[in-house]
Amino acid sequence: MADTFEFEIVTPDKMVLKDVAEQMQIPAKNGYIGILPGHAPLITELAIGEISYTAHGTTNYLAVAWGFAEVLPNKVTILAESAEKPEDIDLGRAQEAKSRAEERLRANGPELDYERALNAVKRAEVRLQVASRVSARSTGAH
Repeated sequence: MADTFEFEIVTPDKMVLKDVAEQMQIPAKNGYIGILPGHAPLITELAIGEISYTAHGTTNYLAVAWGFAEVLPNKVTILAESAEKPEDIDLGRAQEAKSRAEERLRANGPELDYERALNAVKRAEVRLQVASRVSARSTGAH
């Protein structure tokens, strides 16, 4: 059995990443799924969360929101509404989005779409978490 599998992460705008991995964790709708080479085939819906994968001995992270993943024994294809590498995340913008969504929740007005506001908070939190991993790596902290 192979020690790695190929994977692609694609959004409607672009190919975000194409690489090989030794293992991967993806945020499925009902919880995280761990993937190793030779995984049984499956298709799952993605939730808002963090993708982690180990490639060439290094663990890497991406923020992802919604979409689908197809897992085959030797390849994973992720079709996401959005996917961002840590270095592509604007920390200020993510913090502002989180603050706006939290304010909408606190205001609790009659027009509040509660689920949408909660998703906005979660998405901003994931983006901030993933982006912080770049600064942690560059300072040597993990």
